[in-house]
Amino acid sequence: MSLLERKIAERAQLAQAAAALARPLVFTNGVFDILHRGHVTYLEHARALGASLVVAVNSDRSVRQLGKGPERPIHPEADRACVLAALQAVNLVTIFDESIPLPVLDVVRPDIYVKGGDYDMDKIDEARLVRSWGGVAVALPFVPGHSTTGTVQRMRGSA
Repeated sequence: MSLLERKIAERAQLAQAAAALARPLVFTNGVFDILHRGHVTYLEHARALGASLVVAVNSDRSVRQLGKGPERPIHPEADRACVLAALQAVNLVTIFDESIPLPVLDVVRPDIYVKGGDYDMDKIDEARLVRSWGGVAVALPFVPGHSTTGTVQRMRGSA
């Protein structure tokens, strides 16, 4: 098993894999379809908040349910997970099928939950769940000018 494969945990192995990570444990989630500078900067900042970073990636089915567009996801879930696992800042990657990762959060039980700056942390269920066991929810600012949606629009010539 390669290092990349060891950094990707299926749901059945997630509790054990997360328990082996150093604390404080930071958790974030997203589609991460076309990895770009904004994603990498965001993940570096998230990792800097703790000793380990777990990233939950929306499954292909979950991405389609989010209404990101008919062409999304561009890359299949296994490829997106592998690319994220290759990043030094990321300690563990898992894929989730739900629209929001509440069951995954409940298994991992992170100390810190992180999302992008467009989320109001007082209004999302994930933040409420993490706070229920004494965790912290943090919104990190976006890197301006970097988004997968913008990249897709430029590729289509519509931006």
